[in-house]
Amino acid sequence: MSKKVVTLGEIMLRLSTPDFKRFIQADSLEVTYGGGEANVAAALCNYGLNGTFVTKVPDNPIGQSAINHLRRFGVDTRFIVRGGDRLGIYFLETGASMRASQVIYDRSGASIAEARASEFDFDQILKDAVWFHTTGITPALSDEAAALTEAALKAAKAKGITTSIDLNYRKKLWSKEKARAVMTNLCQYVDICIGNEEDADTTLGFKAAHTDVTKGELDLEGFKEVFKQMKEKFGFKFIASSLRESHSASDNGWSALVYDGNEFYHTKQYHIRIVDRVGSGDSFASGLIYGLISGMSMKEAAEFGVAASALKHTIPGDMNHATLKEVQELMKGDGSGRVQR
Repeated sequence: MSKKVVTLGEIMLRLSTPDFKRFIQADSLEVTYGGGEANVAAALCNYGLNGTFVTKVPDNPIGQSAINHLRRFGVDTRFIVRGGDRLGIYFLETGASMRASQVIYDRSGASIAEARASEFDFDQILKDAVWFHTTGITPALSDEAAALTEAALKAAKAKGITTSIDLNYRKKLWSKEKARAVMTNLCQYVDICIGNEEDADTTLGFKAAHTDVTKGELDLEGFKEVFKQMKEKFGFKFIASSLRESHSASDNGWSALVYDGNEFYHTKQYHIRIVDRVGSGDSFASGLIYGLISGMSMKEAAEFGVAASALKHTIPGDMNHATLKEVQELMKGDGSGRVQR
């Protein structure tokens, strides 16, 4: 029986312009579904684990379409609650070269934002689970969603389940002050903290010195100091951060850092040409989680996560559909892109 990982969050309808068009050019929009925690659940299923996703969606054909999308990739949707008025939407205009991508949210009043903890039976949801994962996006949706996130984390901790959170600050959803207050509270229930340098600064108040990802500059010693402070304050077992060096919207450097209180490790760096970067952080988180669950060392799990997420940048949509074998081959050094016959 495959190991069970439960994730909690929002799934949204994604409407994106085709062929790198701008919103004002597009006569049609491409439809898919995604969201941080849903992306993690789908990727974990792809690696052979039991990814169980928990959310609330409207009891209408759009909500059902979102559920069907998850089921296509093996995600366990049994515990999804139905109700509320609508599914959140986001519009994506994919950038290229020096033109940045744009995201426009239309998610106010989404079903998950109005969900109550009492609607979810966490004893049943978490039965036999080895891991619980969520992100800082979910508590940003509403006070109710923040309370739901806290209830889920508490329930998981009470059962001795490993918990992780991806900080994922979204400035269009809440203020820095509100984020810091809520996330500082939630992190007391977290074993493994994942997030980039901006998230650590914004949501928890830890800033890496002398780092400017827009100029391709990384001061690893600055990160090490931040990780030490986070470890001291919250007692995390592991702290991990993806590292993006944005040379343009099309070309990035991509690597990761991980720290366990003793060892500070920087992974191999990939130079990637981007097809779709949405969901890349989720693909790193799912790869790291898979690695740790499957018995890899901290270093191996980080390398698996960064290889998986490097591949995700080449795949359209929110979710990472790279196979376990593909990730393993890239970890071994085969990034040639040669046709596989």
